[in-house]
Amino acid sequence: MLNVKAEMPATVWKVMVEVGHSVTVGQELLILESMKMEIPIESPCDGVVVALHVLPEESVQEGQLLLELRRNQ
Repeated sequence: MLNVKAEMPATVWKVMVEVGHSVTVGQELLILESMKMEIPIESPCDGVVVALHVLPEESVQEGQLLLELRRNQ
């Protein structure tokens, strides 16, 4: 399992995946907004989304868990 975490305090602007979606390395998973800048969060590996821990418009803190991926074998 791979945890994807926020790198800075921000607001979740858009979530582009759902639990069960297959993703590829580099695919945008969600977009955070901080100081009027959009910060895309990309998949670090090929895998499947197994859990989402945030919703659009939710504030997140640095290090907060955003979602979990199961790596493809």
